[in-house]
Amino acid sequence: MEGFIKFFGTGGARFVASKQLRATGGLWLNYRKTNLYIDPGPGAIVRIRSSREHYEPARLDGIVITHKHMDHANDVNILIESMTEGGFKKRGTLFCPEDAIIGDPVIFNFARKYLEDVVILQAEGEYSLGDITFRTPVRHKHPVETYGLLFELNETIGLISDTRFFPQLADHYRADHLIINVLRLKPIENHEIVEHLAMDDVKAIIETVRPRTAILTHFGMHIVREKPWLLAKRLAEETGIEVIAAWDGMKWEF
Repeated sequence: MEGFIKFFGTGGARFVASKQLRATGGLWLNYRKTNLYIDPGPGAIVRIRSSREHYEPARLDGIVITHKHMDHANDVNILIESMTEGGFKKRGTLFCPEDAIIGDPVIFNFARKYLEDVVILQAEGEYSLGDITFRTPVRHKHPVETYGLLFELNETIGLISDTRFFPQLADHYRADHLIINVLRLKPIENHEIVEHLAMDDVKAIIETVRPRTAILTHFGMHIVREKPWLLAKRLAEETGIEVIAAWDGMKWEF
């Protein structure tokens, strides 16, 4: 094992986040000596501090925000404070789309001053932090500026963040392992607010990419009600790929 991803939340969107039917704390990625937090949504700091295993935000090297919606960024400011030990130790890098810090920003000015660097994500961007190298292969189809992540580690790990399905999507995420945000059971046509992947979209992506492992997360209300582990089992049987429905607190090692 050279790294792990800890799922501090597997819920997504408004109703699951507000009711906390699933936690919405985001992901902690560790690779060798580098720690990167991805999408600290509502409750991230609480989930970190209440974990049975010890996770110390002051050991984080950086934070990534795939987009500025609250279920992905609500706890970013408190996590910056924790990473920088209350702002007394200037450190860490924040990666985020430009609209997360301009116009109607979700990252406060005072918190940004605590950081060593703020890096703006853009389509086809390449980034590195310590032992971690990643790309943002394409801008997603979502109401705000949104990017997925493709990590080039000892194995290639893709994270498809929120997006409406489009035909070229899968080709941008050729990876050994693929984490997919799937909010809906079925797509809703012509609904700009709900621009998220549905289960049929995920099946098409998995069949195109053929990763060794597909991990489903960021579940909406209807998927939670239908039991994600049963949906994952069905998808595995249909595609012949190992499909895992992530659960709150899951630690996946690679």
